[in-house]
Amino acid sequence: MSGAPSMLSSRTPRELETGHSLRSALLEDFKQNHKTRRYELKDIFDHVVEFSGDQHGSRFIQQKLETANSDEKERLFREIQPNAIQLMTDVFGNYVIQKFFEHGDQNQKKILANKMKGRVLDLSLQMYGCRVVQKALEHILNDQQASLVRELEKDVLRCVKDQNGNHVIQKAIERCHAEDISFIFQAFTGQIQHLSVHTYGCRVIQRCLENCEDMTRKAILAELHDCMSTLIGDSFGNYVAQHVVEYGFLPDRQRVLELVLKGLEGYSKHKFASNVVEKCLTHSEESWKHDVIAVIVRNNNREGESMLLGLIRDNYGNYVIQKLLDLLSQQDFDHFIDILQPELVKAKRTGCGKQVAAIEKRMQRPYDQGLLTHPAVFGSHPISQNTTPPPPPLTADQRSLQNSSVGSVNGDALEGATSSRKGSVEHVIPTVFET
Repeated sequence: MSGAPSMLSSRTPRELETGHSLRSALLEDFKQNHKTRRYELKDIFDHVVEFSGDQHGSRFIQQKLETANSDEKERLFREIQPNAIQLMTDVFGNYVIQKFFEHGDQNQKKILANKMKGRVLDLSLQMYGCRVVQKALEHILNDQQASLVRELEKDVLRCVKDQNGNHVIQKAIERCHAEDISFIFQAFTGQIQHLSVHTYGCRVIQRCLENCEDMTRKAILAELHDCMSTLIGDSFGNYVAQHVVEYGFLPDRQRVLELVLKGLEGYSKHKFASNVVEKCLTHSEESWKHDVIAVIVRNNNREGESMLLGLIRDNYGNYVIQKLLDLLSQQDFDHFIDILQPELVKAKRTGCGKQVAAIEKRMQRPYDQGLLTHPAVFGSHPISQNTTPPPPPLTADQRSLQNSSVGSVNGDALEGATSSRKGSVEHVIPTVFET
């Protein structure tokens, strides 16, 4: 279908209505005076398509549709209906169609959905049309949803890998009944790893983990575990790995936690894998955080430098330390900073002031409410406010220490880390579009 001419016209709404690209006197007047003169929908009757294709005119119609009465909506709808498909793919007109899916009556929505039949793939792959398809899936009836998405059955993977089409697949997964989109999950069988490391595919797999029924989710998770070590260190796959930790079943989360603990140092110092370590800290029990501290404290490199010092100094590892401080219970927090403080002093001597300052800020946070600063931050002694002896320091069971030795992380999977910390923004483009 890629070599075939598009079924969607490239003509503008104004050209469709008048046969030329010149704006009408009414639209020119509106563009010049809409800020000072009050216009109503009745003022643009017979020019609705033209206004829909103009930036200011489109915004005017959108705003008025939210409060228009049924007669006004019907009059507008009669004008746009013949050119609905062209408006769906227009830079400004698509927003008017979206508003009709939001505020139109059920019959108007049905008519628009019927006009999309036979064109869903083309619309889904088009920059503006994909937005209309998504909005339609949010507001039409279930049987209409099923009818539209079924047109994508033979092109699921094509849509998933497309910069526009992937949003439609995501929306279908979020909104449609499982039985109506079973063909989507069938297309994913044997493709999960490939999709998880794809620019757009990783987003779709995340939506699956959030929305799929248990049986489908288990099948997807089974494929993900076969390649988890690769996903953790991948620029896109790490987001999928994080979703396994957050949305997987308990055994799935435990498998990732075990894998991360074995490669803790390498993962923590990696641009992408460090995000997964932080997610594990967020969604793990206190006992796993204890294991993390035990591994960090007991391991030294060949030069005798502690793993903790190495993480403090690292561009990514220091974020892991910060996250750990944020999540520890107060008792564990107090004892961990006693271990942390001497290493911070060493780090300051090697020119890591920025990393140290960020960590010290986290060390103060639990005391902000009481307007106190933890004594370890400045190396001072605490003022005793009671005579209760401090709880014993964190310790780890010897068997746990023996079984949680840090394994080397596959160098190939973790190549390419740079000196700047990647932002923590989810790599999922929202499907809500603004005018």
